[in-house]
Amino acid sequence: MRLDKFLKVSRLIKRRTVANEACDAGRVTVNGKVAKASVSVKAGDVIEIGFGNKNVKVEVLDVKETVKKEDSKELFKYL
Repeated sequence: MRLDKFLKVSRLIKRRTVANEACDAGRVTVNGKVAKASVSVKAGDVIEIGFGNKNVKVEVLDVKETVKKEDSKELFKYL
């Protein structure tokens, strides 16, 4: 699954366009490398997102195309 779509489905970022812009600005890394929105994400990857002055680091547990809002927390865990 594309990185920008995963960020939206997991609700780490609300909208896909915002996720896309964050990737283009270089604020998102996957496994320690700056990632574009088209990078493929799989279970076990570590994603780090820079939100202003704080960083969020998560590990991907599962990848699903669609998920209910209350189940979206099961796709990742905070590190």
